[in-house]
Amino acid sequence: MNHPHAAVAVTQLPQPYRVQLNDNLGHQWLSDEPEDAGGQNTATTPDRMLLGALGACTAITLRMYAQRKGWPLTGVTVDLQLNPQGKPEAGAGNDIARVIRLEGDLDAGQRARLMQIADACPVHKLLTGQVRVSTTEAAA
Repeated sequence: MNHPHAAVAVTQLPQPYRVQLNDNLGHQWLSDEPEDAGGQNTATTPDRMLLGALGACTAITLRMYAQRKGWPLTGVTVDLQLNPQGKPEAGAGNDIARVIRLEGDLDAGQRARLMQIADACPVHKLLTGQVRVSTTEAAA
């Protein structure tokens, strides 16, 4: 599931804060800000996209693992919240609360193993590891 050559281009649209995202697989989606932040509230916010990426990766990873093992996982729901205790103090890290609901006739050992595997999803590893972002200006 780890896609080392994943690439996304983001283009500002005429509406305030609304952007279009395109990936190198031909998919397109939008992001925006709520009206109270000056946006149009026409699409989800970037921080919710990040939570969605973690939730999607978690659910997909668990499904793949259970399928390979032949386990009866019939559904996965992942609820996520950024900074559930409020905004972090200056200099403090951010927190993500993740609650996973596993469906199916799984025994206690299978459930415990799936909860361990959740932390092995590539987006979880990305978010909890060291990330370096290099920024350069494109040539005119």
